[in-house]
Amino acid sequence: MSCGVDMSKLVSMGSDKMKKGAERAPHRSLLYALGLTEDDFDKPIIGIVNSHNEIVPGHMNLNAVAEAVKKGVWAAGGVPMMFPAIAMCDGIAMGHIGMHYSLVTRDLICDSTEAVAMAHQFDGLVMICNCDKNVPGLLMAAARINVPTIFCSGGPMLAGKTSKGLASLSDMFEDVGVHAAGNMTDEELAQNEKDACPSCGSCSGMFTANSMNCLTEAIGMGLSGNGTIPAPYSARLRLAKEAGKQVMELVKKDIKPRDIMTPKAFENALTVDMALGCSTNTLLHIPAIAKEAGVPLFLGDAHPISERTPNLCRLAPAGHHYVEHLDEAGGIYAVMSELAKKDLLHLDEMTVTGKTLGENLKGVVNKKRNVIRPIEKPYTEYGGIAVLRGNLAPDGSVVKQSAISEGMLKHAGPARCFNSEEAASEAILGGEIKAGDVVVVRYEGPKGGPGMREMLQPTATLMGMGLGDSVALITDGRFSGATRGAAIGHVSPEAMEGGPIALIEDGDTIEIDIRNCRLDLKISDEEFAKRRAAWVKPEPKINHGFLKRYVTMVSSADKGAVLP
Repeated sequence: MSCGVDMSKLVSMGSDKMKKGAERAPHRSLLYALGLTEDDFDKPIIGIVNSHNEIVPGHMNLNAVAEAVKKGVWAAGGVPMMFPAIAMCDGIAMGHIGMHYSLVTRDLICDSTEAVAMAHQFDGLVMICNCDKNVPGLLMAAARINVPTIFCSGGPMLAGKTSKGLASLSDMFEDVGVHAAGNMTDEELAQNEKDACPSCGSCSGMFTANSMNCLTEAIGMGLSGNGTIPAPYSARLRLAKEAGKQVMELVKKDIKPRDIMTPKAFENALTVDMALGCSTNTLLHIPAIAKEAGVPLFLGDAHPISERTPNLCRLAPAGHHYVEHLDEAGGIYAVMSELAKKDLLHLDEMTVTGKTLGENLKGVVNKKRNVIRPIEKPYTEYGGIAVLRGNLAPDGSVVKQSAISEGMLKHAGPARCFNSEEAASEAILGGEIKAGDVVVVRYEGPKGGPGMREMLQPTATLMGMGLGDSVALITDGRFSGATRGAAIGHVSPEAMEGGPIALIEDGDTIEIDIRNCRLDLKISDEEFAKRRAAWVKPEPKINHGFLKRYVTMVSSADKGAVLP
């Protein structure tokens, strides 16, 4: 991987452009209107990107985090100025039209943050984020804007306590299947839904939000604890204050995101990704962030890293630990300290601490070896995510192999084809799917969805109905990080582009061989050609508003579903 951007052409920024010189008297007049004093004009102005809102549980505490960040900035001699970024809750948006808008918000967040930051020429930025598309969208913006920037998340939710023990949102989606199968009463379901999500914060397992917050540490853009300190803990506010102070150090030393987000830093992020067993959504987001940093990185680049990286953690949904337990074990730095023992990380990479990764890891120990396996005794010698190819996914597909039972690592069965998530969910709940089947959900990719919806509902329902160890599901859409089982997503090319997944017929045999990284449809080349000639591209499911524009621009999933 090498950088493809001419750094000399990047726009120089700084608040002096809007506050110094006689010609800026009108600008200073407006700054006075904000309450700034004359002394403030000699201080760096720091943009505080606050993603607070009152609909996302992971963002309901961000005003408190923002106030702590601002105190840190003031204490270190800067002037904090807060502005908003949008965010949505994937869990609340799941299973209806709202999920069409989830992935697309990543680019809206990036674009709108760029617009405000460039318009006001901040000297530095603090990105206060938490949930699924918010973190990658702001990482993309940080790379694009390229002024000194630090990330400060709102932190993970505490694990819930339901009738089944410790639980999270993924258990609630699975309980729908348990209830549908007649194995849970209405009363039990009602009680569990009150207990599964007990606090503010991003959902408590190693789902997409926590995956991306943890990888923000791995790539060097967040302080230690950014991804793991629970949202309700006062340590979260202390970390926020330190982040506010530290952005001032980054401004003084002129350390910018592109000094940190280098090709080697992205390799570090992918390595930690595989060790943690992160959400498959990371393989959409990391390439998109890399693109903004000028680093060419695609789906296939993850495969060799996965093959050489041991899987050290099994957090929910892959296991029974939660992010709060990872924090108790020493967090992401403890994971990286294990990886460093076998020279799996580039330790000379700069981070937002102003020190290299290797310097940051000095003295770090793994406090709970049952939560973070020692490098000598991993769960597996290979990583948590696999990239599959074959005649059904010539450009690739992804699966969270650390969350699959041993018996489903290799599977062959008849296809049951559905052209939407709704149709598949109806068939699953209706008892139409049988052991051995391969459920195919297509026309749910970046263009076909549109918006590449997450499909936690059908996968969780299969698990809840007891079919998780006998039924596979493949899609050109994507999955929540809370998904477990043989769920293969990001199949590329997608159906809307005439990819092979569009040509599958009910009853066709599909072969899945995860350890050999294969996904194949067992029909002849001649039959493939015949079906391709007969295929007719359908009309878009949604053909208005932003999604209409999005469909015309978005790339395929193997390239990160990015906009030009």
